[in-house]
Amino acid sequence: MTDHQPDTTPQPDGGAVPEGSVPLTDHVKAGPGGAMTDEVGVITGDVTLTTEAGPDGRASVRVQYTGAEEWYTLTGSPARLSPGGLAAFHKQVVEAVKAGGAAEVPATTS
Repeated sequence: MTDHQPDTTPQPDGGAVPEGSVPLTDHVKAGPGGAMTDEVGVITGDVTLTTEAGPDGRASVRVQYTGAEEWYTLTGSPARLSPGGLAAFHKQVVEAVKAGGAAEVPATTS
């Protein structure tokens, strides 16, 4: 089940949200093989994903076990935003994590 909502909570890295940018957050179950993080490798099960656009046209993706305090960088983040913008990019990330297979941030094309 996906629970998509704009997130106005403080960011995982403690940084400020760029003006006009609202992070997107979803709660999903990672598919078989989970999601690959830079810090701890693969995480599995119920996770929360947050995608935030930066001022440089790239998006940062963080993931955590749902309900945990620690956030991790999804491997491949930050990445250039897809042509459809932040919402389309976030949807691609959500679908990749739901598919599992040590999911990373999907490659985008300009």
